[in-house]
Amino acid sequence: MRIQQIKEHLKNLNAIAFQLPDGSLVPSHFHVTEVGKVTKHFIDCGGTLRNEVVANFQLWEANDYDHRLHPEKLIHIIELSDKLLDLGNLEIEVEYQATTIGKYGLDFDGTNFLLTTKQTDCLAKDNCGIPQEKTKVNLSNLESEVSNCCLPNSNCC
Repeated sequence: MRIQQIKEHLKNLNAIAFQLPDGSLVPSHFHVTEVGKVTKHFIDCGGTLRNEVVANFQLWEANDYDHRLHPEKLIHIIELSDKLLDLGNLEIEVEYQATTIGKYGLDFDGTNFLLTTKQTDCLAKDNCGIPQEKTKVNLSNLESEVSNCCLPNSNCC
């Protein structure tokens, strides 16, 4: 999800809820303690120089049960961050404390913001000798396609 998308979703909500990948909700008394612009400048294992930039939201919960973050307040925080950090319409990454700090993608199901799992990947598979995934083909479909092309007047021969 991008900055403009979260702002549009927040405009239509009365309350904010974040749902973890296991289906449980981040406690409703969470705070967004940081909105940042994170730049990752790195070299992949194939030697290619790369630069990634994301907007980062850090969710935090404390024993402060009296102060809930409302949608209009989060919009204000995002707009202030954009003014000072020039976030534009960056992709959003969310940090949330579990047994260690977890990094999540962000989606929306119409009610809750969904913290989605992120995976590591090799960005230079061709340079590392990692074979490309082969396309899986259902043989029964292949046989019918082959048999149809070899009918009389099919112009396959």
